[in-house]
Formats: sequence, C-alpha cells, structure tokens
Amino acid sequence: MPRPLRVGLIGYGLAGRFFHTPLIAATPDFAVASVITSDLERRAAAERDIPGVQLLDTVDELWARAADHDVAVVATPNRMHGTVARAALEAGLDVVVEKPFAAHADDARALVRLAQSRDRVLTVFHNRRWDGDFLTISQILATGSIGTVTRFESRFERWQPDPHLSAWRQGSEPDAAGGLVYDLGSHLVDQAIQLFGRPSSIYAETASRRPGVAVDDDSFIALEHAGGVRSHLSVSAVAALPAARFRVLGSTGAYAKDGLDIQEEQLRAGMRPGDAGFAVEPTERWGRLFSNGQARSHPTESGRWVDFYPLLADAIRNGAPPPVDPNDAVVVIEVLEAALHSARTGSVWR
Repeated sequence: MPRPLRVGLIGYGLAGRFFHTPLIAATPDFAVASVITSDLERRAAAERDIPGVQLLDTVDELWARAADHDVAVVATPNRMHGTVARAALEAGLDVVVEKPFAAHADDARALVRLAQSRDRVLTVFHNRRWDGDFLTISQILATGSIGTVTRFESRFERWQPDPHLSAWRQGSEPDAAGGLVYDLGSHLVDQAIQLFGRPSSIYAETASRRPGVAVDDDSFIALEHAGGVRSHLSVSAVAALPAARFRVLGSTGAYAKDGLDIQEEQLRAGMRPGDAGFAVEPTERWGRLFSNGQARSHPTESGRWVDFYPLLADAIRNGAPPPVDPNDAVVVIEVLEAALHSARTGSVWR
C-alpha cells in the first residue's frame, strides 16, 4: 500500500477537531501531518488527539513546508475559506474547503479554474449529503413510495438566544460570509439541489433577531425547481420550538423527520467511525412515512460521513471524481447570493 497522503489541517475548532480529524483517522489513505492553529488550548487538544502531529502557528509555515504535505484541509472561519484555499492550490496541494466554499460565486469559480490549471483536486466538505436522514429521503424518492414530490421542507432551527455565540460567524462585511444563510443555508441549498436540480426561481426573507447581531439569524429561502417542486428552507438561531428537520410532501404520501443526523452528536461525544452504533439512529428517532393510506415509523439509513475521505483518496490517486464536485459548490454560492439579493430587494430571482 502506498504511504498515506499527508494532510495539513488548517484550523482546529469544531470542524477541524470533531469532523475532519476522526474521519481522516478512519481512512488509511490519509494521515494528519500538521495542524495549523495559534490557539493554545486547541494546540494542546491537537497534541492529545493526534500523537506525533506537527503544530504550526500560521499557514505561511505550511506553505513553506508544502513539499512535506499532499492535502490542505481548510477548516478556518468562513471569511478565510477562499483566500486560504487559493494559497494552498498555489502551493501545489490538493484542497478540501469547508462550507461555504467562498464568500462570492466569482471567487468560487476562480478557485475551480485555478485547481484545473494546476491539475489539483479541489472539493468542498458538503458532508450533509451523507446524513442518514437525507440518505433516507433519497431512498424514498428513488422508490416512488410517496409519488411525485410537490414540496420539500428542510430546516436547521435551533435555540441559541445568546448573541455572543459563534462570534466569528457574525461578521457583516461583504467578504465575511457571515450569518446563517451562508453557514447552515449552504447545507440546505446543496441538499435541495442534489435532489431536485438547480432552481429556476429564488425568493428569500432574512432577519436579525438577537440584540447586537448584525447578520441574519432567522431566515427563509424558497426555491422552485423543474417540474414544479418547491423547496422551503429555513435557518434560525431563535426557534425555541423547532419544526420538523425534514418534511417531504408527495402526490400519494409524505415523510417527516425530527431532530438532527446523529453523526455530529456522536463525534462530539467522542465516538468514532467503526465504534458499535456509530451513525446508526435508534428507533425512537426514526421518521414517519405516510404511504398507501397508512402512517408508520420508517427506519433511518445509517449516515456515511466516513465515505468522504475514501472518495477523496480515489480522486487524488486514481483520477476519480471528487466526493463533491466544486462546480456544485459554486452553484450553491450562486443561489445564496441570489437569495440574499432577493431578501434585500423584496424581489424574486429568476
């Protein structure tokens, strides 16, 4: 077996520590060689989590050691995604970028062109494509058990009234990619497009509900897709009583699911891929399927975030498609920009 691909993990917050590190560790094709963070607590955590890891203070140190690495994983605050990804490509590394891909679609398209010109693999960590509940919906639609879909409802609604939470996500500058539309809306839009294709019209409403918060924290996006399917997507930090995570209405039935995919919860609690029960949802959390005139509990597919890095290894080593085509991620940013324009102007983008 060839030596593992050496990863420079840029950032060691929630995504870097609890998402990327365990998924990389579960994939023999990869090894985290360096963690880039200047935060003392996060450096200490990285040393505990990854024996023998090299700690670097800045990305410039990583670029100087680019020959000792193969892949850069950009798990920085949103505002830095595009800039750091560009520098990583220019340093000759293959690149994984956390969502959102970039603050602007023009920047995202430029990154795709740069990766092509450098013959580098570029992908975006839209891991929610491998959520168990989303995989379940994909399976239900494939079987036609609820007929023709008319409406797809998808939400990330939480109760986080403290306006000081996630301060780095609250940058209101044009290049900050702050607010929930960018942060969580990118997942919802990506999932809707994966199911129903690029939208033909976009309408959105955004609001800042918490005192002192300058970016959206309670927003709604409506997409219309080919064939008349409508996606209603909502993100909120001020939902004391969240609605269903998913509700899918069809011509002969429906599916509804409460709660979030279990993988993030398990990873944050210390479980790892391969542990008994990892990514397996208990029966009491299953969704409800109405079809053939009956409503019943419906098993949730096991989540498969762990598929991301094996697919990336195949792309790097064998030229296979990346786990997420960066052009798909460009479309997500285009939709988010159109949604924010709709919210500002009160218009419908077509």
